Amino acid sequence: FELEKKGLVERVPNRGATVRGLTPREVREIYAVREELEVMAVGIIPFPIASHDIDRLEELQREHAAAIGGGDLLTMFYSNLRFHQVLFGLCGNACLIETIDLLAQKVHGIRSYANAFPESLDGARRDHVEMIRALRSSRREELIALTRRHLRPSPEAYIKAYERRFGKAD
Repeated sequence: FELEKKGLVERVPNRGATVRGLTPREVREIYAVREELEVMAVGIIPFPIASHDIDRLEELQREHAAAIGGGDLLTMFYSNLRFHQVLFGLCGNACLIETIDLLAQKVHGIRSYANAFPESLDGARRDHVEMIRALRSSRREELIALTRRHLRPSPEAYIKAYERRFGKAD
């Protein structure tokens, strides 16, 4: 019931529960809201960032990069998830952090579409490294731009795959 409440699963009478697919419109709407919330979060992170927070992000990024290099998709997924939880956690706004996490959960499956392309994985890895540099140097506008860019590959890949399978939507 928890997955159903979160909108991740739908119950079909006489068939059981299935993973809920999202239409391109739903994906665009979710990602538009995610972008604004994530930009808001990085926009209110108090600078300068404590060295232990930078160290934690670097540790997670090394884990993420190693998982990409080793083709370990599960570790890649969870290290990426923790990287962003730590990053957005720096804003200190519990309501904002919770809402970002809720919307991220809605689109966990969508990320796998971009993860099928090595260039997307390498782009995510580079974005993380650049985000850490921006944090270390207190370059907020750069961090905001990176946050926006970092969100784009997954919905684009999902929508392309959806339209190849079902035709142009919306």
